Amino acid sequence: MASVTSALGPPRVVNIEDLRRLAQRRLPRSVFDYLDGGAEDESTLRENPRAFNDVLFRPRNAVAFDKCDLGANVLGHNLAFPAILAPVGYSRMMHPQGELAAARAAGDAGTVYALSTISGHKLENVKAATKGSAWYQLYLLGGRAAAEAGIDRARRAGYSALVFTIDTPVAGMRERDPRNGMKQMLGSSVFAKLPFLPNILAHPRWLAAFLADGGMPKLENIVIPGQGPMQLIDVSAALADAAVCWDDLKWIRKVWPGPIIVKGILTGEDARRAVDEGAAAVVVSNHGGRQLDSVYPTIRALPEVVAAVNGRTEILMDGGIRRGADIVKAICLGARAVLIGRAYAYGMAAAGYPGIMRALEILRADVERTLRLLGCPSISALDTSYIDAPQHWRK
Repeated sequence: MASVTSALGPPRVVNIEDLRRLAQRRLPRSVFDYLDGGAEDESTLRENPRAFNDVLFRPRNAVAFDKCDLGANVLGHNLAFPAILAPVGYSRMMHPQGELAAARAAGDAGTVYALSTISGHKLENVKAATKGSAWYQLYLLGGRAAAEAGIDRARRAGYSALVFTIDTPVAGMRERDPRNGMKQMLGSSVFAKLPFLPNILAHPRWLAAFLADGGMPKLENIVIPGQGPMQLIDVSAALADAAVCWDDLKWIRKVWPGPIIVKGILTGEDARRAVDEGAAAVVVSNHGGRQLDSVYPTIRALPEVVAAVNGRTEILMDGGIRRGADIVKAICLGARAVLIGRAYAYGMAAAGYPGIMRALEILRADVERTLRLLGCPSISALDTSYIDAPQHWRK
């Protein structure tokens, strides 16, 4: 805890929004908006956290217990805390430690880290940085040959599951990025970058760390045969050539022997299809509001998916989680655990490993306090009797 406090300044970081403000102060606008922003009008981005307010608690009062068990089991792994660190692309641009810091923090917190294909550190080094389990999230950037090489590397490095993301036939229109310079930073034109240099120069701590780290990193886990690691690119262009479909799961099952997690589920129809295709788990996700705008917030989509799956596979959820109470509500509605993305990435952007650990400390303390105030002794004991959700969510 001492290292966290010293890295973040006085002990005034009491919630995730505090970490968000620190990240905004440290990062250039282009990088912060990539992390913080969503698609089009950002209505789904706003609804993801807001919709948790529609779920109300029903506590059991005059209940006391000595120990509160926060453990959960996901795909056979015992987690000390039911929050998994989601894949976050371009992490090394937010902080030089990037994925290494996130993997280390996840292991130290007793949970899982999921590594994005779009990452600046080699997947072998990321796996070595954690003492816990790690998952590899797959995009087909660079074609099947590059994807197969990445899958083989992940298998040999000891990753325990593959995350297959299905909601990116193209990138969503994230309007902050072209306005604030992210697209220009990723491009090759020096002249296109010039209008955004004053804001970059106004963040000297970030700039010094970025330059000391070697500047723009390559995508170390997308190795093009005969060319080497792919250059850090504008994903909007690359995803259009890397769309996935259900048939790709048949090919992936031939080259990946472990469990496959299908991420990007928002309807009962897709949930049932994922189960039929052999998914070991599904993630109810709208990509953090970064793809199609005006879709259901994920907490609202969760009951439909739970009903459709009917216990045939494990269900996870991400999107909008900023407090431990949000995690508890998701589990009451049927999630085995949640994935958190921005919640830890704000901490990473603010202070690297100490910032991530502070985010996890905040959420863990929130979860335990919420359970005790509910009169519930464990994560495993949570169910719908502890909450009241709108009836029209239950299709």
